[in-house]
Amino acid sequence: MNVYFDTFPTPAGEFSIAINDVGAVVATAFGSETALRAQLKSSFDELIRSPKRVASPRAQVLAYFSGKRNGFDLSLAPVGTPFQQRVWTALQEIPFGETRSYGALAKMLASGSRAIGRANAANPICLIVPCHRVIGADGSLTGFAFGEEIKLRLLRHEGALAAA
Repeated sequence: MNVYFDTFPTPAGEFSIAINDVGAVVATAFGSETALRAQLKSSFDELIRSPKRVASPRAQVLAYFSGKRNGFDLSLAPVGTPFQQRVWTALQEIPFGETRSYGALAKMLASGSRAIGRANAANPICLIVPCHRVIGADGSLTGFAFGEEIKLRLLRHEGALAAA
């Protein structure tokens, strides 16, 4: 299986998207191809730059950043355990402009906060599967693979946090 990707600028920095042969998103990353490779959990034959193949997800991400979209309508194919998949599905149910604590997700999924945190951290499709919407019980921005500054920007963009 080949994986196709593109990297492009956004208001939160470079963003990379990888899709599989059927066009499903398999990984995303804030950063370049190197950051994207770190997110890819599945085996693949080759990672091929193809802006044309990645045009639809790219357009949706750019529409999100321009304020024209508050959700994504993309086929997703993240690789993870059944528990991780349950957590990632729950993340997609957190509405634009809202946050949830690790504890709230743990209660919803009948799990522990640490297990939720580990699954959240393993999410290979950041932004589209909105792991940035999970915060500490005290409102802290605890953890984000691409840094708290990007997490803060995303939450402010969505109106989940007031601008400083």
